[in-house]
Amino acid sequence: MRCYDCLQEARSDTAGIGVCSRCGLATCENHARVRQVHVTRQIGMGSSHGRVPARRVVCHTCDTAETAQ
Repeated sequence: MRCYDCLQEARSDTAGIGVCSRCGLATCENHARVRQVHVTRQIGMGSSHGRVPARRVVCHTCDTAETAQ
């Protein structure tokens, strides 16, 4: 699996280390962003947050779109 962003930059030799949880494209260690997210569980009529945050991988493009103001 090759990093999509590296392919767009004409660098086809970069292996992907993960898949973006937003768009599903492969991403390398230079373009990947690992973010912490709180896991929400349904408890009866309400919800509860886990004490330990989970992690998710997003590509540089999706991370920029999510954090843009």
